[in-house]
Amino acid sequence: MTSIVLVHPEIPGNTGAVGRTCVALDLELVLIHPLGFDISDRRVKRSGLDYWQHIRLCEFASWDAFVDARQPREDQLFLFEEYASRSFYAPHYPADAYLVFGRETKGLPATIVERHAGSLVSLPMRSDKVRSLNLANTVAAAAYQALREQFTD
Repeated sequence: MTSIVLVHPEIPGNTGAVGRTCVALDLELVLIHPLGFDISDRRVKRSGLDYWQHIRLCEFASWDAFVDARQPREDQLFLFEEYASRSFYAPHYPADAYLVFGRETKGLPATIVERHAGSLVSLPMRSDKVRSLNLANTVAAAAYQALREQFTD
């Protein structure tokens, strides 16, 4: 199963919207602590609407705890960073991919990026007038791209 991994998300509404996307696409949502909000925050659930109860949610105390428990292969990891040189259109996404996103204001921690530098991908943007896309929008675009082959089979 493909999983969306949010590392240290800060905005409850984004996490709720990502959760709704996960339900729509039958994906697991993995949250890596610390979070910038309480998971029971009503803003998370409001953004997830009445779908929140259907989210396959898994939480880990840290990135290292996630890696220790899941032991992801490098070919499963896709770390989304705006400055990555490889487009998210380029790779083949296995059915058990982990699509990894950092916090809204700072992206992924440098230690994670350094450890998995070969797994970096980005969403291309045509305009230089936009610095970055909203996290929930980025996750939705990435998830549909990762599942594209499954939709066309």
